Amino acid sequence: MRPILVFALALTALILPLRPGSAQQLGVAQSAILTIETDRLFAESAFGRRTANEIEAESAVLAAENRRIEADLMAEEKDLTARRSEIAPDAFRTLADAFDEKVQSIRKAQDAKARALNQRADKARGEFLNTARPVLETLMRESGAGVILERSNVFLSANATDITDRAISRIDAAIGDGGKNGAIGDQ
Repeated sequence: MRPILVFALALTALILPLRPGSAQQLGVAQSAILTIETDRLFAESAFGRRTANEIEAESAVLAAENRRIEADLMAEEKDLTARRSEIAPDAFRTLADAFDEKVQSIRKAQDAKARALNQRADKARGEFLNTARPVLETLMRESGAGVILERSNVFLSANATDITDRAISRIDAAIGDGGKNGAIGDQ
């Protein structure tokens, strides 16, 4: 019985006519429940675009570094293979083991750099959502809503309840790209 009551209340909140007031004048839908697409909120905001551009540039640098390292290691391996016939088997085994250790060490270091980039992107997203929270709370108050749900978790809703575009606009106005002047997400 309780799930039916919750569903009925939610449905009623979505279909109630707009109440006159400041929220309607500001273009904010009057609804007890709002929806938002947080992935799009982040990706299309100035902050999200700046972060993506920075991560992409750093990824390109890392990829170039990986290609250079790979070429150096291939040349070193080729040289070691060419010298194999000139070196005693025990000495060659020692050189081959050292080379293998070097390769493993480099791989671990490069993997750590890639993980750090991913962690930085995740951290920036968390900082963005924390910083965006007051803007979202204001939109929620203006609409008379009691909750904002992730749109992908909602089975059916009116498009009027989606505040993603409005939130992007207001967040961009409040924090810009969060770069040097906004001091968010910078290292």
